[in-house]
Amino acid sequence: MKPSSSFDVLVIGSGPAGQKAAIQGAKAGKRVGLVEQNREVGGACVYQGTIPSKTLRESALQMVRFLQATDVFEFRMRDDVKITSLMTRLHHVVRAHGEFMKEQLTRNGITPLHGRAKFRSDHEVDIHHVDGTCTTASAPLIIIAAGSRPRIPDHVAIDHEHILDSDSILSLVYLPKSLTVLGGGVIASEYASMFALLGVQVTMIDSADRPLKFLDQELTDQFSLAFEQTGGRYRGLQKIQHVQWDGYSHVTTTLDNGETVNSEKMLVALGRVANIEYLNISAAGLEPTSRGLIAVNDHCQTSVPHIYAVGDVIGPPSLASCSMEQGRRAVCHALGLDPGVAPEHIPMGIYTIPEMSSVGLSEQDAIGKFGSALVGRAKFYEIARGQISGMTNGLLKMVADPDGKELLGVHIVGEGATELIHIGQMGLLHHIQVDRFIENIFNFPTLAEAYRVAALDIAKQRSRR
Repeated sequence: MKPSSSFDVLVIGSGPAGQKAAIQGAKAGKRVGLVEQNREVGGACVYQGTIPSKTLRESALQMVRFLQATDVFEFRMRDDVKITSLMTRLHHVVRAHGEFMKEQLTRNGITPLHGRAKFRSDHEVDIHHVDGTCTTASAPLIIIAAGSRPRIPDHVAIDHEHILDSDSILSLVYLPKSLTVLGGGVIASEYASMFALLGVQVTMIDSADRPLKFLDQELTDQFSLAFEQTGGRYRGLQKIQHVQWDGYSHVTTTLDNGETVNSEKMLVALGRVANIEYLNISAAGLEPTSRGLIAVNDHCQTSVPHIYAVGDVIGPPSLASCSMEQGRRAVCHALGLDPGVAPEHIPMGIYTIPEMSSVGLSEQDAIGKFGSALVGRAKFYEIARGQISGMTNGLLKMVADPDGKELLGVHIVGEGATELIHIGQMGLLHHIQVDRFIENIFNFPTLAEAYRVAALDIAKQRSRR
């Protein structure tokens, strides 16, 4: 056992939540230690999740744009194209982002602690290093930001070669000719749409009747249509009986109804689980919930007052943007600093193809709350920029109160959705009336004009009453 070290703040995990928590502590003048078991900082977000998957997505979109812009040329993608050739910028992007994060931590005087953390007590954490040694770090304030990993179902044997999870899917050397995706959530839908656009025959299988069930149905209907147009197939209301690699060329999926689906590869994307088993949180006086998460209050404070938990370990919404803010606000609360106004109307961005984003009340939620709602729609093919850019497969949906005056929610499907949503978010935060989107001028031609078109649609419905 090596000598112990003490800090004012000890953060476990260097993903989005842990990084921001550590930086906030350092900016408050505290001595901060940051524990990370991987060689580089950044967590799964940088190395297995967000950045690699979005790099593949951008490559797929660039390929489609090239095809759309080169009608006079004869072009087809080689059958033996390597995944790495579609992600030529991945190493550069990941390295640049990792270096930026490392420099930011160094600049703020944060001490990196390389190893796996395990609670010794509510103030002490043992750090097991790769060389087999162990040190102990202590602090009066501890932030758990250990992240999550893919959930492995009991009835599917993931081998990371033929049957893959969302961490190993991008280790594929070549694009498969066919892919079965188990799941209908965010990760499943993102990867399914990417591979389908790249020409892979994709079949999604899930127990829900439609993918991304939690979103406004008009958005998911548009996504499903686009997915089918690229050759994808969604098999809803299905349960898996058996999955097996045949030892030669195919993964065979047997459904409860006896139907079989064969594919070259399989992606299992049935959610994620919090990385808390190894932490030994019971030694700190904590116990996981029935869902394997850490329970916290509105300030991300656990039942042990000086221990906070942020990010994926506390469950939904499990968005990198939210995790960052949770980390910052948790440290502010612990140190008695003013974190500012609590975030409202958090936008959700889903990087499917086409991408989707949502903020505020859905049409169904508004009807449930107010008895009815007025809804304005703007289809991208009606917008000049949509036609110019070839982004006609999109919709902006504006939800207003029954009088059509107050903005309640915005839901967008189509390329640029995750950027456009912030106009609606600001509108909600500042209680902007629907007519303000009509009275003000948007650049022409832009997709942002869709806000004015949707608002005009609501005004038109008002005038008919």
